[in-house]
Amino acid sequence: MNVEGLRCVVTGTASGIGDAVARSLLERGAHVVSLDVKDPSAKVAEHHAVDLGDRAAIDGFVEALQGSYDVLANVAGIPGVFPAEQVLRVNFLGLRHLTEAMLPKLNEGASIVNVSSVAGSGWPVRLESLKELMATESFEEGLAWFAANPQEGNAYNFSKEAVTVYTMWRCIELRHRGLRINAVLPSATETPILVDFEASMGKEIIDDLKVLIGRHAQPEDIAPAVVFLASPESGWLNGSSITTDGGVMAAVAVGRHTTPHPPAEA
Repeated sequence: MNVEGLRCVVTGTASGIGDAVARSLLERGAHVVSLDVKDPSAKVAEHHAVDLGDRAAIDGFVEALQGSYDVLANVAGIPGVFPAEQVLRVNFLGLRHLTEAMLPKLNEGASIVNVSSVAGSGWPVRLESLKELMATESFEEGLAWFAANPQEGNAYNFSKEAVTVYTMWRCIELRHRGLRINAVLPSATETPILVDFEASMGKEIIDDLKVLIGRHAQPEDIAPAVVFLASPESGWLNGSSITTDGGVMAAVAVGRHTTPHPPAEA
């Protein structure tokens, strides 16, 4: 995975998967600009305090950002313990707005990598609703659609369904612009907000996943998939989703195991 010299923007770098992604890119010689509401511990080239639920803050960052970039890694996310609108703001609308705003600053051949979740695996059931959300053209229109179309179940799951569908929704248009977009779908991961996922998804469900595969993922288990998709070696992957869950969803898909609800990434 040769990312030496690549100029990268990474969100969610203060902890968890975002921190592991930033460190992995830096170790391989990439230039990393980070976005998070908190400061990262990794020695990135630049850090910008940005709330991805705030459209104006995103616009301010993009306007101030100097130069062009080869990678946009959208890793930041919040769990379902937060209000539903805030979850959608950060996990999907902010991700989409940042991505679209960054397009003029991305070099030919650049890679966009979205960290979604296996919790969003139910997207085929809600595809028609998700297509309506995809058709909204702004942050504000997306919020208005969500307010007018309340969704059943955990807002986190819906937000990650939206991220996965957005990845597929935009892949051909971006390909014609010389760009590509892919997603990584983790399951439960040992990060500081895992306890929030236990609260919103149910500790028993999260514990069942740990028993099923022997342990939860570590951020360092997920980061290589993100770095691979960022690297030129994955250049023919576009609109794809790489599931990084230790085999949970594969076993469920063929009926070898069952889960009471879709598991959650943390």
